Amino acid sequence: MATLVHGAENVLRVCADPNNMPFSNQRQEGLENKLAKLVAEQMGAKLEYTWWSERGSLAKNTLNAGRCDVLMGVPTSLDEVTVTEPYYRSTYVFVSRRDRDLRITSLADSRLSDLKIGIHVVGEDLAPPAYALARCGVTRNVVGFSLFGAYGEENPPRKLVDAVERGDVDVAIVWGPFAGFFAQSANAPLEITPVAPPLFFGVPFTYDISMGVRKGNDALKDELNSVVERESAAIQKLLARYGVPEVH
Repeated sequence: MATLVHGAENVLRVCADPNNMPFSNQRQEGLENKLAKLVAEQMGAKLEYTWWSERGSLAKNTLNAGRCDVLMGVPTSLDEVTVTEPYYRSTYVFVSRRDRDLRITSLADSRLSDLKIGIHVVGEDLAPPAYALARCGVTRNVVGFSLFGAYGEENPPRKLVDAVERGDVDVAIVWGPFAGFFAQSANAPLEITPVAPPLFFGVPFTYDISMGVRKGNDALKDELNSVVERESAAIQKLLARYGVPEVH
């Protein structure tokens, strides 16, 4: 069934970050590793990885440089690649300790001015929630946590969720799959609530997620779409297993 042939056999070449749980790691324990395995099996292809950090220009340096054929887990709006139909839709979420009983659901909540708020830093920039908070005048109490961490540091996105658990920050605003996955193994019960509204001051907080292929590779895109449609129940089970908060 596979449309790809590299050498003497069908090979599905996937580029993935070697240290980006819950999505992927070199031990192939992540959600996208499991999805890539499912896709390759359905295509009758051998799965091969090229490992590349997501620290910058991922599509340019991997897919569009010919190092692989597929990128898993890209925003459907990414215009550098051709994308499949989305296989899930998730959102940024508020994370707090359940015993704090904060029950924050909105970026317009006036209490955010007085709480210590943790947000991931992407490279040298804060993640999108920081811009929306700044428009509300909430800046002095925002604490940045590196999404990437130091080279070799395992699971750097977890630090923000751990900070909520320890009480180092009162609340965090986190991309849903990070929050859902790391909250599963937290020692203290955590409250996870979708950020509302999903579009605030022009900043989107909800994203469709797809697989990406090189522009013009419509044959592979169509084949991946067939797998996504046919295996939708298995994909939903994977998402639930990794704690991904879905919105519809």
